[in-house]
Amino acid sequence: MTDFSNRSAATGTRSNGLAIAGLVCGIVGIFFLNIVLGPLAIIFGAVAMRQAGAKGGGGMAKAALILGIFDVLLFVVLMIVAASNGGFSWYVGG
Repeated sequence: MTDFSNRSAATGTRSNGLAIAGLVCGIVGIFFLNIVLGPLAIIFGAVAMRQAGAKGGGGMAKAALILGIFDVLLFVVLMIVAASNGGFSWYVGG
């Protein structure tokens, strides 16, 4: 049976878990819950950028920061558009 638990160390590639988490939050945040996932992507990306020297993943950390900022800006734009169209209205029922 082959042991794949230490696969990244054996191949010489390193990846930062926070950079991956930030990237996933940034990508998913474009479509769902961008006001929650955007700031998380920014936080994870910023922490991963500080750790990039030791753990790698600098490119993913930068992408997480950019996507997090995009998510927050997208939320702001959507709120401006909603406010200019008369605000929000909830319709429940028949």
